[in-house]
Amino acid sequence: MKNTTVLISGASIAGPALAYWLGRYGFQPTVVEIAPALRDGGNAVDFRGKTHLGVLDHLGVLDHLRAVQTGGTVMRFVDEQGRKLMEIPAEFAGGDIEVLRFDLSRVLYEHSQHTTEYLFGDSIAAMTDTSQGVHVTFASGAQRTFDLVVGADGVHSNVRRLTFGPEEQFVSYLGYYVATWALPHPPGLDSGSLHYNVPGKMASVGRDHRDPSRAGAFVAFASPKLEYDRHDLDQQRQILHGVFAGLGWEVPRLLAALRGAPDIYFDSICRVDISPWSKGRIVLLGDAAAGATIGGMGNGTAILAAYALAGELAMARGDHTVAYARYENLLRDFARRCQKGGDTTGRFLAPRSGWGMRLRNRVLNQKLFMNMMLRTTEDRTNDIDLPDYPHLFAALV
Repeated sequence: MKNTTVLISGASIAGPALAYWLGRYGFQPTVVEIAPALRDGGNAVDFRGKTHLGVLDHLGVLDHLRAVQTGGTVMRFVDEQGRKLMEIPAEFAGGDIEVLRFDLSRVLYEHSQHTTEYLFGDSIAAMTDTSQGVHVTFASGAQRTFDLVVGADGVHSNVRRLTFGPEEQFVSYLGYYVATWALPHPPGLDSGSLHYNVPGKMASVGRDHRDPSRAGAFVAFASPKLEYDRHDLDQQRQILHGVFAGLGWEVPRLLAALRGAPDIYFDSICRVDISPWSKGRIVLLGDAAAGATIGGMGNGTAILAAYALAGELAMARGDHTVAYARYENLLRDFARRCQKGGDTTGRFLAPRSGWGMRLRNRVLNQKLFMNMMLRTTEDRTNDIDLPDYPHLFAALV
């Protein structure tokens, strides 16, 4: 085996999943994460279909995830007085298994930590790719050399920027922004989530599955592309107040909680398109290669991609010149098909006109149409034939 030392940027989902498989095949993975610890909070994420569940089972985490699953969330769209207009069943949003992002990240970390070096509170500042390895300078000032480097650091990937160029070349803005934050549990909120629309805007609130005294706000809005600092929470608060001020329903309560919320997720709905996914010894994984902010089934794709990248590296005995191309050829078309779901997410959440809102509600109230959407989504997630790498590798050695 050659090229055994692998640096992975990102400790959310794709990174720890890849680290687990690499450790199982005899590689020496290191994961660097800019956050000081595993990131808490975040929305629920879902997996659906036999392919997703099969890889989670191979990974050995399926039972652990079932133990912390949320059970899915019914989405109820209401008017300003709280009267129900339309309801989406839990299986549409939650798939076969739904868990909080933090719980998924924690389980993957726990399964990979025994064979993985984790470096929290640091990031990659510079890289030099050579015939002998990748020389990495970290933001902390430390310098090390790795055989391979993997960018598993999301749609705003630092590894992609350092290797391929500015984000603007590869990330397409899709016309909407989304944000989430925590708040005290409002009275009268049951196990589902409530969603309120005006043209081009949606505000919603749902219970916190871990803390019954807490809830989570989620908003989406149509907008021209905004210039803002992704690390300036006060600026993001100002944007959200400017967009949602003056609306009725529960919006004033949500905005009041926003003022003191310590953690805010704010981002555009966007899509990543880059080809190829690798350059020299450096390769992209998950959202960094083919992400869609929401609606593109990125978490499921990340789990499958981590399985495939590690498997191809193991089968090629660490030869990245062979493994990277095979990995991309196997995953590219599948990832693109899954991405398509994200192209319409903004228009689904916050139609830009009253007519569009009424049409969405009318169509989704029809059980036949809802069943068709569920089948289409599951067919898309199952539309890939993955090798049984653990057994193939066992036979190889």
